[in-house]
Amino acid sequence: MIYLDNAATTLYKPEPVRKAVYEAMATMGNSGRGAWGPALSASRMVYSVREKAAEFFGAWGGESVAFTGNATEALNIAINGLVKKGDHVVTTQAEHNSVLRPLYRKEKEGAELTILPVDQKGNFYLEEMEKAVRENTTAVICTHASNVTGNLFPAEEIGKLCRRHGLLFVLDASQSAGEALIDMKKMHIDVLCFTGHKGLMGPQGTGGICVDPQVKIPAFKVGGSGILSFDREHPGCMPEALEAGTLNIHGLAGLGAAFDYLQDTGLEKIMEHENRLAEIFYEEVREIPGVEVYGDFSLPDRTAVVSLNVAGFTSKEAGDLLAQRYEIATRAGVHCAPLIHRALGTKERGILRFSFSWFNTEEEIRKAALTVKEIAGEWE
Repeated sequence: MIYLDNAATTLYKPEPVRKAVYEAMATMGNSGRGAWGPALSASRMVYSVREKAAEFFGAWGGESVAFTGNATEALNIAINGLVKKGDHVVTTQAEHNSVLRPLYRKEKEGAELTILPVDQKGNFYLEEMEKAVRENTTAVICTHASNVTGNLFPAEEIGKLCRRHGLLFVLDASQSAGEALIDMKKMHIDVLCFTGHKGLMGPQGTGGICVDPQVKIPAFKVGGSGILSFDREHPGCMPEALEAGTLNIHGLAGLGAAFDYLQDTGLEKIMEHENRLAEIFYEEVREIPGVEVYGDFSLPDRTAVVSLNVAGFTSKEAGDLLAQRYEIATRAGVHCAPLIHRALGTKERGILRFSFSWFNTEEEIRKAALTVKEIAGEWE
């Protein structure tokens, strides 16, 4: 199988990641729940992964990183904890439902919401974001990269805008963690939500939230934390404030190995390879009669995504052909991002997304492009 659905999850993980998960299952106990060897090994590992995440994202040290099951949980923690009745929040049509649905819930509870439109290439504009700021605006909450088009949005400029207006900046890095350089301090990001199983090449069921120490987010869930057990309230100190219950120790061991792999291999080297594959694929398919490609390929920085439709087919029909006849895995449909599909006019047919990884080869990409040409030719 040629696997080209890496924006959903990286199926093929680095060997050290697989090995770390396996070894953790045999050697590690429950962090913070004992002073014996395997429990202490788990605690040391968790601490080290916090430090690695903080370094990778330019955060404020390991204590600023709390682990979650995925970016969806992290975004729910941030949005539910920071958005209050009467607050006004700015977001965009490029968002995943992991941003939109928590915001819709807050809107029903009395918050106000402005959703910036995107154009036919999937871009929104900083000028419009600035115009949207009101007296009661408290935050900008948006994605770093579209999971539909691959467009990478100007996080640093958004961060500067937020600083000028005294707003919180919450960034959804689901599609950009491991796919783009991120420095929370440089980009003025107050809260970063990430998942481990996409560009970071870690296990599913891992993710986290990195928080500027000046930002206080109340506990989203409460329970056992391993500390202050006689207190009626959940601990308010980070990272325990945003963690309750047993962590995914085995998954976090794999995530730690993934951070090591990215650092040792070189994130820029990985990005260069993936973006080169995306560029090859784009150049091969963009001139095929009947093929429409979505996104802005004039941007200097993008994630390794090429999304398209083939005339005569819905995205799901084309995706099924690729999977069943050619054993090529892609993602068809609306990608849990309904508003951008409305903007692009693809609400009914969806879009077929190809997303590339460090483990894909040029030969695979050229074969995939050839199959698109064959499918388009069938319709003709």
